[in-house]
Amino acid sequence: MQFQGDPAEPAWVAVNDGVMGGLSRGGAEIVDGELRFSGILSLANSGGFSSVRARGVRFDLAQVRQVVLRVRGDGRDYQLRLATDANLDGKPVSYAATFATRAGDWQIVHVRLDALRPSVRGTPLSGPPLDASSVREIGLLIADRRDGPFCLAVDWIAVE
Repeated sequence: MQFQGDPAEPAWVAVNDGVMGGLSRGGAEIVDGELRFSGILSLANSGGFSSVRARGVRFDLAQVRQVVLRVRGDGRDYQLRLATDANLDGKPVSYAATFATRAGDWQIVHVRLDALRPSVRGTPLSGPPLDASSVREIGLLIADRRDGPFCLAVDWIAVE
């Protein structure tokens, strides 16, 4: 997945803690061939997360070992998140793994599919396992319990 600003590319939609009364702000934009996920994280009002998701995608990752990203971070921790049609009592299940960034440096991040853990609205689950053949959403999230600005640039996302 590259970020050229082509109208055929999936739109990245922000979902922030305002859905539960929080005050964090964040979003994504395509700038100079990069996806820039940025904003301000706030722990006020029981908040503390910001995310962006590419919806309307369908990936069959059944033969894939890992997702690889080239990112430039700010020294904060982020999550790569995948979603399928799995749900628990009607609530969508997400599969996430956290990765660290180095401030200002481009780095290659490898996220093994078997490292992704299921959760519903941030609450860890023991299952169901990821059905990699029916990924319908890919996303990024920050929830590192630190107030303040954040910025993650993504040059590309690939699979191996």
